[in-house]
Amino acid sequence: MRMSEALGVRGPLTVLALVFAAAAAAAQQAPPDPIVRENTTVKISDHVYVIPDNSVGAVPNVGIIVGTRGMLVIDTGLGPRNGQTVLREAGKLGKPAELYIVTTHVHPEHDLGAGAFPASAKMIRAQNQIRDIDEFGLQTAKTFASRTPVMAQLLEGADFRKADITFDKEHRLDLGGVRVQIISVGGTHTRGDTAIFVEDDNVLFAGDVVMQSFPAFASPYARVGAWLDALDRLEALKPVRIVPSHGPMGDLAMLRAWREYFKTLQSRARELKAQGRTAYEVAETLQAELQAKYPKWNQGVRVGPAARAAFAEAQ
Repeated sequence: MRMSEALGVRGPLTVLALVFAAAAAAAQQAPPDPIVRENTTVKISDHVYVIPDNSVGAVPNVGIIVGTRGMLVIDTGLGPRNGQTVLREAGKLGKPAELYIVTTHVHPEHDLGAGAFPASAKMIRAQNQIRDIDEFGLQTAKTFASRTPVMAQLLEGADFRKADITFDKEHRLDLGGVRVQIISVGGTHTRGDTAIFVEDDNVLFAGDVVMQSFPAFASPYARVGAWLDALDRLEALKPVRIVPSHGPMGDLAMLRAWREYFKTLQSRARELKAQGRTAYEVAETLQAELQAKYPKWNQGVRVGPAARAAFAEAQ
């Protein structure tokens, strides 16, 4: 039987059209490459600019804070090519005497573009970020590189930039006319999670500690109790605008929704554990309950690891 007969159509041109249509549909389903887009930088307050991720996976919302004598770049993209784009975008906003880099955590799409910056730029790291780098190295980067040829190419030769400035709990930076708090809030998404609060603009860069999706427990050091403590600490700053690592920006309502989620997770895990349920049963139950409670959040598979962490912490 000819292909045209099997498809119920006539003529080779019709078959060819169907082949091209199928190829086009497949191309549309493929995720976009993780490229920081040039010429998309937006100003969100007097001193704060964002290169938005446009909801593309493995692309961060990049922050650029501009003062009269210094500039701070927050997150650098996946590998040197993306880092170069971020550096060019920052250069369009001025040429302050001092250039600083900080990352919300050491996952590759946030940290491994820093090598594209000049040697004069100062890398700021929390001690817990350094501990994550020392313990896990480039493991996550290798996982990313195995996903697609484009990711492998972007990460080729990438490595962590050595810290020029380190701190334990908090570091304050005066960029000239704008002050910034850099805060270690780890034990959340990763041990080295770092939040950046622009005091004069009331803008908080929250990393993966606050987003509009289910929280991801991506570290053996992640704890529900630590996450709740971090949310309390960040809310006390009273930010007007919250810029997450990924996805749309928000305000305190986004942070409070995550607190409610974690409180529910914590209390239900305690209840179910007291009833004699196993960790597997608790994870299965909470997966169903919380996905139903938060139907607009994506990445529902993240509930399971969070529930197991809550079970382990439950007294």
